[in-house]
Amino acid sequence: MEQERPYVMSFAGLDPSGGAGLLADIKTFEQHRVYGMGVCTAITIQTPNQFVSVEWLPVTHILAQAKPLLTACQLKYCKIGIVADLQSLLELVRQIKLLSPGIRIILDPVLKASAGYTFHNTIQLQSWKELLSEIYLLTPNYDEALLLAGGADGEAAARQLSDHCAVLLKGGHHKSKPGYDTLYTGDVIHTFEPVLRNVYPKHGSGCVLSAAVTAGLAQGQSLEEACANGKAYTEKLLASHSSLTGYHHL
Repeated sequence: MEQERPYVMSFAGLDPSGGAGLLADIKTFEQHRVYGMGVCTAITIQTPNQFVSVEWLPVTHILAQAKPLLTACQLKYCKIGIVADLQSLLELVRQIKLLSPGIRIILDPVLKASAGYTFHNTIQLQSWKELLSEIYLLTPNYDEALLLAGGADGEAAARQLSDHCAVLLKGGHHKSKPGYDTLYTGDVIHTFEPVLRNVYPKHGSGCVLSAAVTAGLAQGQSLEEACANGKAYTEKLLASHSSLTGYHHL
């Protein structure tokens, strides 16, 4: 009989195409042999290459889904994707930590859908720093790091953000070093080079990476190990098919 799997939870939007958000996270959790629970934060209308609209769920509805699970199950890690606004996100994070003391939160700051829809404006983003002390790991891409911290250099922005929490800077949008991910934990920097070369852009790849890291942490891996293994898993997704839809496999 298989040993009981650790529980993890994703707070994310429902993407009917299955490529991003809640469905992508659950697929990733299952492949990593952790038991994934999902809480819907938004309902989107989209295809892999077109974002039509989003309907945000209020924090009360989000917490109503999560509270019974957080009180009944022991969770050490959870992941958060899109939430309507900063105030809602901060309230959600604090309530999660009250309901599940000691839980570590991985935040994927989805600021713009890969299909082209912008979720949050830059005026809000300068205030996100107030949230970071509540977060264990932030997983921005190059452009998101620039928006969150300001400036013109993504690495410098990530280093600035890492004064408050660990930061995994995703390299998919890096203009000079595409595919190189970098983990910043205080004064320590780890760089993860790409291994697979024949990869293709994928709708939701950032969601998959942060979910894979969350799963690895729940399995007992160190942060560096979880980020390295999460990157390897995501590269397999990127190499799995030439279309925007990726196939999950270890």
